[in-house]
Amino acid sequence: MSEKTDSREAAYQIHPIGYVRSAERGSYLEILEPFRPALRQLDRFSHVIVLWWADRHDNEESRSVTQCRPPYADDRLTGIFACRAEYRPNPIAITACKIAAFDEEAGIVRVEYIDAYDGTPIVDLKAYFPVSDRVREARVPEWVAEWPEWVEDGHLLAF
Repeated sequence: MSEKTDSREAAYQIHPIGYVRSAERGSYLEILEPFRPALRQLDRFSHVIVLWWADRHDNEESRSVTQCRPPYADDRLTGIFACRAEYRPNPIAITACKIAAFDEEAGIVRVEYIDAYDGTPIVDLKAYFPVSDRVREARVPEWVAEWPEWVEDGHLLAF
């Protein structure tokens, strides 16, 4: 068994595997050449989970935020871990995206929607597996209870 380390002393290195790109015709993921072999068979899936670095909030101020008033519930004070805000101790964000087109050789994964800015670093991709990426009886607080169950039903919620 290893000795526990104070979390303030531990450091981890994360390197981008690509970048989010926004164009007139929609958004796509541009995967860097060394990581393109990792795309093999991803086109067999309908969706991909994109983990991205909210680099515009990678600063001391944003990383120290522990509570906020989410834009979709500004009458509520929530802990950062109870919302999807991009300001957090580690600015890691996640979006499940429908794959609209795919070019493995060029490292392009066109997605229907992603809530990240153009140029946002991508830190990982994971194929969407319904058996482990969804739950049967999810519970949410009343301030988001009227949201559609599926993003497609809400046709890209405006936050």
